[in-house]
Amino acid sequence: MNEDRTINSKKLKKEFKTFCIIGDPIDHSLSPLIQNSAFDSLNLNYSYIAFKVPPLELEESIKSLKTINISGFNVTLPHKVNIINHLDNLSDEAKVTGAVNTVKNEDGKFVGYNTDINGIITPLEERQINFKDIEILILGAGGSCRAALVGLSKKKDIKKINIVNRDQNKLDKVIDLGKGLGLRCNPLNYDDQKALGEVSFNSKLIINTTSIGLNNESSPLKSNFMSKDAFVFDIVYRPVFTNLLNNAKEAGSNIIFGYEMLIHQGAKSFELWTDMKAPINVMKKALFGIFGEPK
Repeated sequence: MNEDRTINSKKLKKEFKTFCIIGDPIDHSLSPLIQNSAFDSLNLNYSYIAFKVPPLELEESIKSLKTINISGFNVTLPHKVNIINHLDNLSDEAKVTGAVNTVKNEDGKFVGYNTDINGIITPLEERQINFKDIEILILGAGGSCRAALVGLSKKKDIKKINIVNRDQNKLDKVIDLGKGLGLRCNPLNYDDQKALGEVSFNSKLIINTTSIGLNNESSPLKSNFMSKDAFVFDIVYRPVFTNLLNNAKEAGSNIIFGYEMLIHQGAKSFELWTDMKAPINVMKKALFGIFGEPK
């Protein structure tokens, strides 16, 4: 018996792995909570922590993570696009998307993946949204917008995807990405509230891929910009009810919470790292222990 315990102890010690998430800001992240809960539930001797990495420190930070031989990590704002310059290889979907949110250490090589695609599309599929002939509005032109476009390109007969963003250069790039994927994409002027309101009201799916709402900022989309049969999805998960989702609730629209994306992209990351099925119910339970299941 003692010999067996010694062997098991050595095995656990040998299998210890570390994972993390990098971004700036990072204090709000609940990824450590859900990933550590998943690891614990399956008795994995793994640990997941958060690192604040300012943009100017990205290159040096990636070198440090490689030096310590970290097993994998997640990437959040503002690094999802620039991280590509510091990786050894990309999955096919990450190449198409031009953005990475998950990295796996594969025999010393950092390989980038995009599980945000899964995080965005799965909640839409769970609601059995009919994409035929609908108009979609996306706020933002960063990595999460790119993931949304790649995921939506697999849905047939979408009428049009309107995208609004302050940075015209980024907007032009995601419009080109969408068109290259076979989508009919149209750029919108962020400052033209009348046009934005009209497009928003006619959209059956609205996705906020920006960080607006993270610090309780007001959304550019007011309740009169949304229809009752629209689905409004905010990828910001803390607070649970952002200003956008409060406006959507007031309008009587269907709400899709940011934590749903967090769960599904996190589950896909977990599976890439461990080759095991993610305990999604455990991950959800950990989140709801923090802020309760929203109603």
